[in-house]
Amino acid sequence: MKDLTNSTVARQNILNNTYAIEEIKNAIGIQGIVFDSQFRFLKSQIAAFFEVDERTIERYLEINEKELKVNGYEVLRGKRLKEFKLLVKDLGVTDMNVAQSTANLGVFNFRAFLNLGMLLTESEKARTLRSIVLDIVLDTINKRTGGNTKYINQRDEDFILSYYKEESYRKEFTEALSKCISMGNAKYAIYTNKIYQSIFKEHATEYRQILKLSEKDNVRETMYSEVIDLISSYEFGLAKLIEERFNKLGRKLTSFELDNLFSAFEELPLWVPLIEKARRKMASRDLAFRDVLHQQLEEYIGAVPAEDFERFLGEKSKELAERLEEAKDVFKRLKERE
Repeated sequence: MKDLTNSTVARQNILNNTYAIEEIKNAIGIQGIVFDSQFRFLKSQIAAFFEVDERTIERYLEINEKELKVNGYEVLRGKRLKEFKLLVKDLGVTDMNVAQSTANLGVFNFRAFLNLGMLLTESEKARTLRSIVLDIVLDTINKRTGGNTKYINQRDEDFILSYYKEESYRKEFTEALSKCISMGNAKYAIYTNKIYQSIFKEHATEYRQILKLSEKDNVRETMYSEVIDLISSYEFGLAKLIEERFNKLGRKLTSFELDNLFSAFEELPLWVPLIEKARRKMASRDLAFRDVLHQQLEEYIGAVPAEDFERFLGEKSKELAERLEEAKDVFKRLKERE
């Protein structure tokens, strides 16, 4: 089980998952005062819920202020504080003691409350909450993906076009290898793996093992559109360079010549931002959605943004079969252009 107290990324992945947050909110059932369309809680209420003293909450606020503010903790002042005081008074809330002389007041929304619960180590209630949260997050992802995250990448509306177009770039690459490289059939696997290793530091067998894919599974069917697009760029670019060198030499290239060509190609500066982006998205998404760690890409792991949870779990995300049905006309037009 993940230790949420020690992982900023794991905490933020939960807090960015709006679908899980709603389920957690319903399960916990804690209610505060509605201010600016959100439940708000005072420090005293948070301390009472977690059965710790207020000084403990203050200490965590001091240490984790930046993270908590990002997730909804706010210090009310001036006009907003005045509005909050009036609301508390008008509603006659008995468990919110806000003195009229108070010049500033820290309030938590539900996300900030949950954030604090994932940090607190002194509270047994917080430990129980963390266990519940992890179960709900897993259940939410499974429900929204039909219980199988292997192909969660295909729920992205960009996947189908990237995957379809990659086939034509792949064909150009394999034809260039066939026509222009003096090697046996092993060359296809060798240089495909070199592309994979250049982009995400794993060859196909390693990738299969990490994602627990069977031999029948097509690895590219599990890849995110950004990774597929980058593979396509490599394949198409290499195909053109190979053909150009073949025509210039008037003979097939040896494996050594192709290795040198590949090394120069992958070191082009233009790849750096694209590779970093692909690695970051692949490593971060696989950890959040598939609970899979790409150890070679660990330094690229970050929190998955809220828009990605919407992209892969939201209403716009769909199973591949639905996408294929909707994309028939698009495919037809693409075929006509080829």
